[in-house]
Amino acid sequence: MSNDSIRLKQTLLQMLSWFHSFCEENGLRYFAVGGTLLGAVRHKGLIPWDDDIDLGMPRNDYERLEQLIGNRKNGRYYFETTNSERKGYFYTYGKLFDTETTLIENLRDKLLLGINIDIFPFDGVGETKEEAVEYLTSIKKKQNLLATRTSGFRKGRAFYKNAAVAIARIIPSFMFDDKKLLHKINDMCKEKDFETSKFVANINGNWGLKEITTREIVGTPQLYDFEDIKIYGIEDYDAYLKGVYGDWTKLPPEEKRVSQHDYVYVDFDTPCKL
Repeated sequence: MSNDSIRLKQTLLQMLSWFHSFCEENGLRYFAVGGTLLGAVRHKGLIPWDDDIDLGMPRNDYERLEQLIGNRKNGRYYFETTNSERKGYFYTYGKLFDTETTLIENLRDKLLLGINIDIFPFDGVGETKEEAVEYLTSIKKKQNLLATRTSGFRKGRAFYKNAAVAIARIIPSFMFDDKKLLHKINDMCKEKDFETSKFVANINGNWGLKEITTREIVGTPQLYDFEDIKIYGIEDYDAYLKGVYGDWTKLPPEEKRVSQHDYVYVDFDTPCKL
């Protein structure tokens, strides 16, 4: 493992420890999701080849977090969401980032961030699986359009995917309001209440229809060992992870044990200038 990889993971764990304490102090529910929950259960920490943290929060808690620290620094940390007025922020979820570091991701607009944790709102998606699939599919169409218009070209990506990015940009930004589309997606995600829906989902996650689960499976956040700290995760981890990964106990082939993130620039010692 390179020195940069070690420092990146140390920074992420420091942020995660701070966030865990902040949520406990303020009565906010959160839970590890995706690869972070998989890492907690299978590796008792970060997946060795992974370099990010994914957390979910019921929509009400997510919005309370935004009220508490959104759009302003809390010590060294800053929480940015879809309500950000920054021109290049097109994420459909929130990012908690370390303002004492600098990170630039490969997007259409090279957005200045710090090393960050992804925080996803969990929303209701319906009372039946059929309703949930229909609802999520309608939102995904808009999410895919926004992601294709705002992502950067990537080496090693399939040709047709880079071609789709180029085609999506035929209509220039001054003629197509990407921010308006972002806010439309956010409004659609909030139409069904997490607290009363049988089926819920991380609508903005990467796994499409596999993100659909039940509120019973999410349950009450449970503590998991994670490296040298403890974090909260989904209650029925086995049912959730099977829904996303299938046989989650099986390691992927060695050639697939690589980071999927595309960073243009990372600096551990220079504060990002917002």
